[in-house]
Amino acid sequence: MEKLIVSTSPHIRVEEDVGSIMRDVIFSLLPTTLIGVVIFGLHALYVVLTAVSVAILSEAIIQRLMKREITVRDGSAAITGLLLALNLPPSAPLWMTCIGAGLAIGLGKQVYGGLGYNPFNPALIARVILLVSFPVQMTTWTDPLFIDAKTGATPLGILKEQGIEAASQISLLSLFLGETSGCIGEVSAVALLVGAIYLLIKGHITWHIPISFIGTAGIFTLILWLFGITANPLFHILSGGLILGAFFMATDMVTSPITKKGKIIFGIGCGILTVIIRLWAGYPEGVSFSILIMNAFTPLIDRWRFTHPTKFGGK
Repeated sequence: MEKLIVSTSPHIRVEEDVGSIMRDVIFSLLPTTLIGVVIFGLHALYVVLTAVSVAILSEAIIQRLMKREITVRDGSAAITGLLLALNLPPSAPLWMTCIGAGLAIGLGKQVYGGLGYNPFNPALIARVILLVSFPVQMTTWTDPLFIDAKTGATPLGILKEQGIEAASQISLLSLFLGETSGCIGEVSAVALLVGAIYLLIKGHITWHIPISFIGTAGIFTLILWLFGITANPLFHILSGGLILGAFFMATDMVTSPITKKGKIIFGIGCGILTVIIRLWAGYPEGVSFSILIMNAFTPLIDRWRFTHPTKFGGK
């Protein structure tokens, strides 16, 4: 005869914890990290190692000064540093990388109380601050090592500066494989998709935000492309940080909505804002800004009655 155990919730438990989830996220980002290092060279590796090391060290120092439990072993600081590095140019100065990693932890995370309390994605907070503070360093691009050039514009930069005709000369296969300029972790769509599939299989993310984000951007640009306003939608999907942002940053469980409907609304908002910023704002890329803007709307989306699931027994 089985015993009935009376206890407080939760009654269903899993073996996962924050550390195991963060390790899986790091593992999912290894393909695009390795491809970035292979494509851009050793300095890209130095940027990654610097960002991760400074992020971990910053979190430990801040938590010690504030007399909080030091939680760097959970891997969240390492993830923040890695995501920041993947959003930096491969030629980013190491001193600037240190500043960004420190800001990501201090201003983007610990100032709010640490993991689980930050309303905005910490890595994107730091990236945007670096972009507006050091525009030259943040927009100096290095071509892949196997391309006979020293510096060059990103595909979105070419679209912005030279127009649709110049952008249409860029091979979609090159964008898919990573044979273009860009941030360390954004250039190879195939490497990003491998990591994204791993996270989906593990159940750490769902399809709602990535598909609604990328799908909205694709449909929006398709309409504009048919009217001759911009390049084709596949160019926009494969260019810049759209795939990186959609699967690895917009899905941040702390700063994104918790319901399925809320996630879809969040993704749609990110997609629309990304295209608007890309085409009509001052910067050629809009993924970081769009995610941060929608992060600010996350509490409202979660409180919107439309996004709430039906209560048990309700209609």
